[in-house]
Amino acid sequence: MNIHEYQAKAILRKYGVAVPDGEVAFSADEAVKVAERFGGRAVVKAQIHAGGRGKAGGVKLAKSLDDVRGYADELLGKTLVTHQTGPEGKVVKRLLIESLTAIQKEYYIGLVVDRGAGRVVMMASEEGGMEIEEVAAHSPEKIVRETIDPAVGLRPFQARRLAYAIHIPGELVNKAAAFMSALYRAFVDNDCAIAEINPLVVTGDGNVLALDAKLNFDANALYRHKDILALRDLDEEDPRDVEASRFDLTYIALHGNIGCLVNGAGLAMATMDTIKFYGGEPANFLDVGGGASEEKVTEAFKIILSDSGVKGILVNIFGGIMKCDIIANAVVAASRQVELDRPLVVRLEGTNVELGKQILQTSGLKIASADSLAEAAQKIIELVK
Repeated sequence: MNIHEYQAKAILRKYGVAVPDGEVAFSADEAVKVAERFGGRAVVKAQIHAGGRGKAGGVKLAKSLDDVRGYADELLGKTLVTHQTGPEGKVVKRLLIESLTAIQKEYYIGLVVDRGAGRVVMMASEEGGMEIEEVAAHSPEKIVRETIDPAVGLRPFQARRLAYAIHIPGELVNKAAAFMSALYRAFVDNDCAIAEINPLVVTGDGNVLALDAKLNFDANALYRHKDILALRDLDEEDPRDVEASRFDLTYIALHGNIGCLVNGAGLAMATMDTIKFYGGEPANFLDVGGGASEEKVTEAFKIILSDSGVKGILVNIFGGIMKCDIIANAVVAASRQVELDRPLVVRLEGTNVELGKQILQTSGLKIASADSLAEAAQKIIELVK
């Protein structure tokens, strides 16, 4: 789950991570009121769940209250298109108004989970302000890492080693190390998946600040962070993703024309790969999980069909925990409820598979059956043509 920059900074501030003074604004009047605290000299930052806002014109430097009002009027309601939003962009509905910072040098600090090592890794670079992927591509030697032992956390010597490695001024190394330690505590305490400070800046008055901040949280841990869950901005998410989460469905929209309804993430990936192998294009990843009830299958159909690009649906179910006859009944009921008017191919395998196939055959609906994934993929590709 993502949150806005101003929300991330509020969390980090509780842990002692230094951030610029600022406040969120939902209108031009609110923006001006916040900027009055800074004498009109402020940064006006669009708040959307995407990076690259500065390059897209979403970050403005104001030198007066008139500038603040003008930039706020310009940005609020604007569709901002960045490399992370896609061509459709995102509408700006809130702004972060912050005091201007006297930047001397920009750096990068990030925390991620290294699944290979099974540990959290802190990455740092002296190439701040750039996408870390760009740095990795042209100057990989400028990215340094420290793998953190979960039993003891980020050790002071590790933080100082990172600070020296990215050439933080010697007199600020201890401040930078304290910053990194606080950031690590925030990461662990809140079950983050990503914490990214880009840029981390050294200021003219000798401070180390998070000029920008991105926090992403492990959705599986949100049940124990009700305060963070309350920060979720549904306007920033695809309505289909929101609807899927209501029914415990895992859905990711793609750009093809064959909708996929599968139980199990691995099987869903294999289904998409097989469609691609035979020349088709999957329209989505959708995992209904092991307990696929009639209600869940019906909602899955509705979500898939909400994509106007879908020309047909492939259902691929392995009946282990969920028996094939129960799935077949759910598919039939869902097809009738949504008045399915596009080709549907169903491949069932596992417990009660013959009974499941019989239910499909006697349903009176135009449901094509397949015995293998390869056959199912070829059938749906031919039907959507």
